[in-house]
Amino acid sequence: MPIYEYKCRNGHLFEAVQSMSDDPLTECQECGAPLERVFHPVAVHFKGSGFYTTDYGSKAKAGQDGAGKEEKPSKPEKKKEDSKPKAGSSASD
Repeated sequence: MPIYEYKCRNGHLFEAVQSMSDDPLTECQECGAPLERVFHPVAVHFKGSGFYTTDYGSKAKAGQDGAGKEEKPSKPEKKKEDSKPKAGSSASD
């Protein structure tokens, strides 16, 4: 059976153990003023992979952001020097 928290207009707070099918309480136990049920936000913890953009890696980012970005120019290839002997040197000794 759940525990519900109630608050009256005069500031009294108390808890009541009730079934979910029971009607909410309407009168304060201390002063007889009208009551309201108090609701609190539920804490949510996302665990595991896939909840944050950092969990997807660079492949997913490249697919999403790559369409609007310019590609980097590739480095020019270095020319290989000829393996011919230089003039003035003798290859036959």
